[in-house]
Amino acid sequence: MAQRSATRSMRAGMYTALALLIVTAVAGAAAPSEAQTVPITKPAPKGRDVQLSASEPRAPMTTGATQAVPNPVIPDPRRNVPANIFATFDANQKAQAAKVSSYLSSLQTLVGNFVQVGPDGTKIKGDFYIQKPGKVRFEYEPPSPIAIIADGSSLAVRDSKLATQDIYPLSQTPLRFLLSDRIDLLKDTNVVSVTADDLFISVTIEEKQALIGTSRLMLMVGAKDGQLKQWTVTDPQGYDTTVAVYNVDSSRKLDPGLFKIDFTNYTTPPG
Repeated sequence: MAQRSATRSMRAGMYTALALLIVTAVAGAAAPSEAQTVPITKPAPKGRDVQLSASEPRAPMTTGATQAVPNPVIPDPRRNVPANIFATFDANQKAQAAKVSSYLSSLQTLVGNFVQVGPDGTKIKGDFYIQKPGKVRFEYEPPSPIAIIADGSSLAVRDSKLATQDIYPLSQTPLRFLLSDRIDLLKDTNVVSVTADDLFISVTIEEKQALIGTSRLMLMVGAKDGQLKQWTVTDPQGYDTTVAVYNVDSSRKLDPGLFKIDFTNYTTPPG
């Protein structure tokens, strides 16, 4: 039983780094509020992912041409990020942070593809769906069995191979920053760094939790188009996981079923 639990925790920790610093509540620290064994179901048909009328032709996920898989920008692991909670920013930095805040606040839905680069350099791709407030779904491409689902109040890490599901309070993960209706990063989060160059505006948020340690989330948006490009999660052990997004579309109406969590309390098999 202990080995099963350890395997589930390790697998959850590895994949939940995707979900914008869920590692703060998952990887190597806090236990889930509830662990369940769930039945393995067949994947839903792709046609259920997006609501389309009978007369509307099925189209690519994006409104424009399909983009090539991006090559994520991996931050220098030796970088020194200021940790002063009283950090001050000049007028230009405040303007850049306000630009990112305005963009995040303007989103209601967002769908697209992602490529994740783990601390060991391993790459894996998948799809994501966001419906504000509070709802998100991340699905990894096969052979990964992982799906991460938030329904507005809870977050589930589902493993279809092990037939398990771990539940976490959404309010205890920094996903709340991305999924809020409106956000002012400088007021609502602990921003420790704001930088900009010709390609990206980067905002780094720091999270400190007792018994867990310090984690960071670095959001990067395009300097020219102001669109979300990637984020990097730094866990309490200092390991980085970078996720780049592409083929993003903010105009789709999503099926509410994408964000439904089955809370049925199935009994864990012995052993």
